[in-house]
Amino acid sequence: MKCLIVGHLTHDIILRGNVRIERIGGGVYYSALVLSPFCDVEIITKVGKDFPKEWLRELKERGIWITLLPSKYTTTYELRYLDENTRILRLLSKADSFRVSEIPTDNWDIILLNPVANEISGEIVKKMRGFISIDVQGFVRSFENGKVGLKKTNASFLSNAKIVHADVNEFEMLDEIDNKPEVMLISNGADRGEAVYRGERYHFEPIKMSVAETTGAGDSFLAYFSYFYKQYPFMKALKMTVSFTAFFLKYRTPFFDFDEARENAKNVKVEKIVTDEETSAR
Repeated sequence: MKCLIVGHLTHDIILRGNVRIERIGGGVYYSALVLSPFCDVEIITKVGKDFPKEWLRELKERGIWITLLPSKYTTTYELRYLDENTRILRLLSKADSFRVSEIPTDNWDIILLNPVANEISGEIVKKMRGFISIDVQGFVRSFENGKVGLKKTNASFLSNAKIVHADVNEFEMLDEIDNKPEVMLISNGADRGEAVYRGERYHFEPIKMSVAETTGAGDSFLAYFSYFYKQYPFMKALKMTVSFTAFFLKYRTPFFDFDEARENAKNVKVEKIVTDEETSAR
C-alpha cells in the first residue's frame, strides 16, 4: 500500500517546568511514524536549511521517503505544558505554504493531508482526487503575535475528503459543511469521542492507559483509521484505531505487540447514538 502524507514537519521546542527539549514534530511526522509498519510512506514537506539533518535521517531509517520542497524558514512551535494534557502553543516561525502544482494526486492508496499552520489551502483540497483523509487542525488555527488560537472556517472543501478528523474544539470552528465526508471523527482527548459514518452517529470510548504525553494523539488516530478503514468495515476499523492509538501513546513507538492491540480492540466500546426520533418511531 502506498501512502502520501502532506504538511509541514516542525521543529518543536517543548517546555515542561524547567525542562527544555527540542525535537521533530508536526502532524505528518506522527502520521508517517504510525503508518510506517503498514505502508510505503512518502512525506511531502517544506523546511528551511536550519532543519536538523539527523531528524530527517531518523525518518529515512524507518523507510519513510521524504520529498523536501524549499523554504526560507522552518515551521517552529513552542509547546509549554501546564500539565499532562494542557499546553500553550506559540508559532515562532512558519515555512512556506504549498502550491497546487506541488502536490501529486496519482497512484496513492491513501492521501493524508495534515497541516499545522494553514500551509494547505482549501483550493488544493478541492483539486485532489482519491482516498483523501484530512486533519482539520491546520485549517482552523489562527495566529496573533505568535499565539495560536482557533478561527471560524468555511469548511465546504472538506466534502472532497473521505475521512476527516477534528477534536471537539476544532469541530466547532467548521462552517458550511454541505456535503459531509463519508466518515467524520471527533476526538475528545481521554474522554468519549464521536464518529459520524454515512450520517449515522456513534460514540466511542478511548482505552484508559497510563501515558507520559499525548502529543500526536489525533495525528496517529487519523492515520490508523485511514489504514484500517481500507481493510475493514467501519466498526472494526474504529475499534482497531482506538486500540492501536492507545498502544502508540503508551509506548511512543509504532512497533509494539500488534497481536495484543488487535485482541484489545475487541473490548473497545462503540455505540450507535439513538436519536429521539428513532426512539419514538419504535
